[in-house]
Amino acid sequence: MAATHRGSCICGKVAFEVNGPFERFLNCHCSRCRKATGTAHSCEVIVKAWAFRWLSGECSVARFDLPQARSFATAFCKQCGSPMPHLTRSGREVIIHAGAFDDPLGATPDRHVHWASRANW
Repeated sequence: MAATHRGSCICGKVAFEVNGPFERFLNCHCSRCRKATGTAHSCEVIVKAWAFRWLSGECSVARFDLPQARSFATAFCKQCGSPMPHLTRSGREVIIHAGAFDDPLGATPDRHVHWASRANW
């Protein structure tokens, strides 16, 4: 049986649930992810869309799609600003910042992407 993982924002207004397994668990080093997170890389879990569901607060999530990018988007809680899950533009997968989960995941990132454009610091 697949594991179920729950997550939420800092203020608790938004909550979600994911039924494992994860498709991918990665660290993205691209400049857009660095700007979106304010860190050296984003740490993201990617799951099939059917494995994800909102438990509460979906209407409190805002989304930003970067118009000039083929696939870059971010989502966040309108109340506290916490990064929140978002559906890919294809609609096939959901991208979730690993820090949004409430409990340990029992997994670690299995790859680094856009390593060539990583921060020089």
